[in-house]
Amino acid sequence: QVQLVESGGGLVQAGGSLRLSCAASGLTVSTWTMDWFRQAPGKEREFVAAINWSGTNTYYADSVKGRFTISRDNTKNTVYLQMNSLKPEDTAVYYCAATGRSYYYTMSGGMNYWGKGTLVTVSS
Repeated sequence: QVQLVESGGGLVQAGGSLRLSCAASGLTVSTWTMDWFRQAPGKEREFVAAINWSGTNTYYADSVKGRFTISRDNTKNTVYLQMNSLKPEDTAVYYCAATGRSYYYTMSGGMNYWGKGTLVTVSS
């Protein structure tokens, strides 16, 4: 049974930083493209970042480029999202996902597995 478990969310002031983790079980992350998505209240789920199986290629939404960094540690079967210079508009539930598609595929419908999400709240 595949499980993706996100952690690291919380409340932070604007300009602050958080690091999210996504620990996988029942799935070897080194053979999957791993993504982060987010969903703000009343909005659709949107793509945030993706990393290919080896970690050599990454892709970001324009809204987070230069502020967020996705990385992976295949030895720990874990993917990370380092979020710096956070803004109130970054407030959302953040989801980890695994896909067999390329790292530049950004549609949520193409993900094979999802975590349950972790809440990030950025206060102004």
